[in-house]
Amino acid sequence: GVQGATTREIARVAGVNEVTLFRHFASKEQLLLAVIENAFALQTEALAHPEAWTQDLKIDLRHYAHLYNTMLEAQEDLIRTFIGEAKRHPQEAKQVIQEAAKPLGEKLVAYLQSSQRRGTVRTDFDPFPAVDMFTGMLLAGMLCRSAKFNQGSYSCEDYIETCVDIFVRGISITSISVVNTAVS
Repeated sequence: GVQGATTREIARVAGVNEVTLFRHFASKEQLLLAVIENAFALQTEALAHPEAWTQDLKIDLRHYAHLYNTMLEAQEDLIRTFIGEAKRHPQEAKQVIQEAAKPLGEKLVAYLQSSQRRGTVRTDFDPFPAVDMFTGMLLAGMLCRSAKFNQGSYSCEDYIETCVDIFVRGISITSISVVNTAVS
């Protein structure tokens, strides 16, 4: 865990002097934050260019979900460590996780806000908790899959597709039109 990982041990495994660690990172928490930020950097960069978005909600959210899931799977051990440490060090864990995930979440929030202005996404919800919910579903799926806890015989792709489908139906203007037409 984070508590048991001393800077001396981290330096030994990294093959550097402990002083070198402190020269680059003022604390163990800052070192861990840098590790997590690095893990998120590839996915954040992939979503950094607005021209890469197709403006098709389902396609774009599927793309985002796959990038996010790839990051989750690649960093599973680190994520599980921070989840495990959250009870003992709630402020530090919260800060590290929030700071690392912030740029990635901000990209999706900005996309949803833009979609609201374009009239393709409902305006009667706040994108911030919606993004937390969407990414939380993806995190839960990764944790269940890796622990062999999924109760069905569905694949990772099936899970992601279902998350995207449910989320899009919930926020899309089109889904409201379809429901209103069916009720009329």
